[in-house]
Formats: sequence, C-alpha cells, structure tokens
Amino acid sequence: MEKIMLIDDDASLQLALAHVVQGEGYAFCCAANGHEGLEMLEREKPDLLLLDVMMPDMDGYAVCEHIKRDPRLCDIPVVFISYVDDPSQKTRGFEVGGVDYITKPFHDAEVLARVRTHIMNKQMREQLKRHNAEIGKELDE
Repeated sequence: MEKIMLIDDDASLQLALAHVVQGEGYAFCCAANGHEGLEMLEREKPDLLLLDVMMPDMDGYAVCEHIKRDPRLCDIPVVFISYVDDPSQKTRGFEVGGVDYITKPFHDAEVLARVRTHIMNKQMREQLKRHNAEIGKELDE
C-alpha cells in the first residue's frame, strides 16, 4: 500500500486530505510543521509528499530543498499545496525540486488524479532503475 504524507499546519486540511486519500486505499500520515515533517520523513519514507508552502517555522520551499539534498529522501516526489496562486511562487516550487503544485481550495478529484500520476511515475522510475541495475550486472558478468 502506497503511503502519502502531508506536512501542513492546518488541522482541518489534514483531516480533509486524510479522508480523501485513505478513501482511495492509500496509507496516510501527517506532520504539523517542517521540522516535525523532516523527522517523520526519516521514519515513514512515504511514496509521495504533499507539502504546504506557508508554515510558521520553516516554509515548504526550505523543507523541499532539505529533502532533495538528502540521498535517503531525494527520490520522494514533492507536491506543493498552497493558497498562494502566484506564478512566481509556483515556479519557485519547481526550482527547489517539486513535481507539482496544487492551489487551495482544491477539488478532491484533482488531488487524487495528481497523487495517482506521481505515484505511478515514481513506480516507473524505480522499475527503470532496477532494470538498469540488472542490465549493468549482466554486462559486468
């Protein structure tokens, strides 16, 4: 079962997204701020991270930059989710390593479609990596 993690300081959003993704069969966990989220990422190793941009202790961009520098976490796809609908902020999300950007308020179907897409992309990247490793091993023999 794929695991989705949310880092967002809005408790009502945590509940709403938990309902949406768990209803589709995904495991779900959440953290209320960037520092807590980074600690939880070490333990949980989610298949996808939904990340708020505006948080009090550490903004989502800083969290994403930290994740992308860490070899143990860098393969986790990060989808930003924010009330900020400014194109320059969306662009910044991609520049720091995000794969997508969802604007709040969101539609459940849109979130699920994007989650499915990025989970599938991650699975295909992992499959390709395994396949390339097998080919490399065969060539070495």
